[in-house]
Amino acid sequence: MVPRDLTAGLVVFVVALPLCLGVALTVGDPVPLVAGILTGIVGGIVVGLLSGSNTSVSGPSPALTAVIAAQVALLGSFDAFLLALFFAGLIQIALGFGRAGFLSAFFPSSVIKGLLSAVGVLLILKQVPHVLGHDTDPVGDMSFEQPRDHENTFTALLQTLYDLHPGAAIIGLVSIGLLVMWEYSKFLKRSGLPAPLVVVAVGIVVKLLFDAIGGAVDIESSHLVNVPMKRDEFLTFPDFAQWTNPSIYTAALTIAVVASLETLLNLSASDKIDPRQRQSPPNRELIVQGVGNALLGLIGGIPMTSAIVRSSINIGAGAQSKLASITHGILLAGCVLFLPFVLNQIPLSCLGAILVFTGIRLASPAMIKRMWQEGPYQFIPFIATMIAIVCTDLLRGILIGLGVGILFILNSNLRKPVRRVVEKHLGGDVLHIQFASQVSFLNRAALEKILHGVPRGGHVLLDASNTEYIDPDVLDLIRDFREEIAPAHGVQVSVRGFREKYRVEDDIQYIDYSTRELQDQLSAAQVLQILKDGNERFRAGRQLTRDLNRQVDLTSKGQHPLAVILSCIDSRTPAEIIFDLGLGDIFSVRVAGNVISANVLGSMEYGCAVAGAKLILVVGHTRCGAVTAAVDLACSQANPGEATGCQNIEKIITQVQQSVTDADRVSVAAASGEEKANIVDAVARRNVRNMVEQIQLQSQTIRDMVQAGKIAVMGAMYDIRTGVLEVLSDDTAIKSEERE
Repeated sequence: MVPRDLTAGLVVFVVALPLCLGVALTVGDPVPLVAGILTGIVGGIVVGLLSGSNTSVSGPSPALTAVIAAQVALLGSFDAFLLALFFAGLIQIALGFGRAGFLSAFFPSSVIKGLLSAVGVLLILKQVPHVLGHDTDPVGDMSFEQPRDHENTFTALLQTLYDLHPGAAIIGLVSIGLLVMWEYSKFLKRSGLPAPLVVVAVGIVVKLLFDAIGGAVDIESSHLVNVPMKRDEFLTFPDFAQWTNPSIYTAALTIAVVASLETLLNLSASDKIDPRQRQSPPNRELIVQGVGNALLGLIGGIPMTSAIVRSSINIGAGAQSKLASITHGILLAGCVLFLPFVLNQIPLSCLGAILVFTGIRLASPAMIKRMWQEGPYQFIPFIATMIAIVCTDLLRGILIGLGVGILFILNSNLRKPVRRVVEKHLGGDVLHIQFASQVSFLNRAALEKILHGVPRGGHVLLDASNTEYIDPDVLDLIRDFREEIAPAHGVQVSVRGFREKYRVEDDIQYIDYSTRELQDQLSAAQVLQILKDGNERFRAGRQLTRDLNRQVDLTSKGQHPLAVILSCIDSRTPAEIIFDLGLGDIFSVRVAGNVISANVLGSMEYGCAVAGAKLILVVGHTRCGAVTAAVDLACSQANPGEATGCQNIEKIITQVQQSVTDADRVSVAAASGEEKANIVDAVARRNVRNMVEQIQLQSQTIRDMVQAGKIAVMGAMYDIRTGVLEVLSDDTAIKSEERE
């Protein structure tokens, strides 16, 4: 891990050096160029040591250049600005201890991805001219994040076509070729050498070769990194005499807020592209950035933030820990102090190639395609952020992206403040209104429209079980509707899940379990329909909202089941679940193969004759293990007990085998896996019909109730693969004349 961090730190150092110089140069007088390098050193060493992030690299922020220039002009001197920077650092420390880092959780992922893609586009636009040797200033105008002069930017791109430097262009194109080779060659990737480092080394060698050749390919100083050679007056100190100037504190607050927001956003972006997906502590980062900026205010630097370009290059170079950031800071300090002449041999076209390749990775077509596939709520904020940053600057672009994202969030909340479902409970239809996690005053109008739309005589359930916050205006609306509007329109209102502080106690008025009154009112056909509806809800994932604790209390006073269901013991066929039922709704009898016995018949008789159930439903299922065993044993004619090791299973197997035909025995012998499963399902189906018939043949009590029209005995098959219930017949009651 250490070698990879050291090489990553070296790569970041090579790219960060001209960026540090570029930011300081962009701000202009009276800010010295060395101020940008100081910021890179402190961002690497001090912040690197104290930060909780393993991948983020801090340095001078190009996005702050406009802020720096404006505040320096307002305060009148760089010394006074340094005092403001010192206080800005203290404000950031206070923000960190005040846990303001929570704001990072509110940055939408679409905005962060838009930032990354925009940075990629800007890298490509800004660095293509430098790759081809069109350098307009000593550091290649690499401070790409400041407010842009689009005319100059695109003019530079056009001028590149006819204003090339042959030597620099050759080095740039060779660098691109090397990077492509490293990207697609498994051998080169396994070599352990970082591609950017190789590119820089090759660039220096070729530059020295071109110097020897001379002529058109000779690389001039304007196409090279330009580090100041003089080390005197390296530090600048703040003017503490300005501490009574109110403008100092206004500037400090401005710098602190802008730098903190950019740091939090870039920190989130860095974490997203970290291959190990580690999470950096935002509050700690604010404190550390504050320490760094306060120190820079004391020694003559310019503001720093977590920098997405350096961080992405750091991650791309294989950094594993913050040792890479520390290494880059040490190298900045050492080389600027002792080896500036070596750094001044690096062609800017090398660095441009590295940055172009980084930009292609950040703004990949695959990323744009993924965002498009995620729909407009993700794609539009993403593309808005991307375009806004490219056309304006980083901070304005982020604010525009956040604004678009917030509009979509508000639109979503206004359109869908609640989830509405009409539930068919045993006592009638209930409009279930489930509130979102956060219900603000913005939702009041939409909710009022929904409540006033409840039909006269209807029943509505207001469910706040999953709600964390409800605005007082919305609570007033709920109370008014419940206490005044609903009674006037004959609407019943049930409520549940409201927090105690809202003073809205749970009150469920609808019937969601079987009562004596409901049982008396329903026929066998109606009970069957209830079971069908429940199975449909189960399959669709729209189970009714039930208060099972309430049902425990209410059914403790007595039970009034609607049906007796005989099903298999198979773990995939629990009747209460596949029919979406509550406590007290059915008597459930479960036995392997859903066969009958004296005990089973006695339970059924009690359920109908005493407890009042209106329907006996025999439920078989596909791929039944008991039926499969019966079919196999019928073919082999083996003894069930000996074959299975189960002492008392013979009676079950024997009953099921009554539904196995000679044709089944012949077919199973030559059947494949799926064909055999279909034969077993056919036997299970016949077994259900046979049990329906045997129940009425063997129980005089049940037979008499069927003949009197009090109950019905029916069969059904449940498909364990789809969850679908198929009723085998809507009228399988055996008539007395058929038996006679």
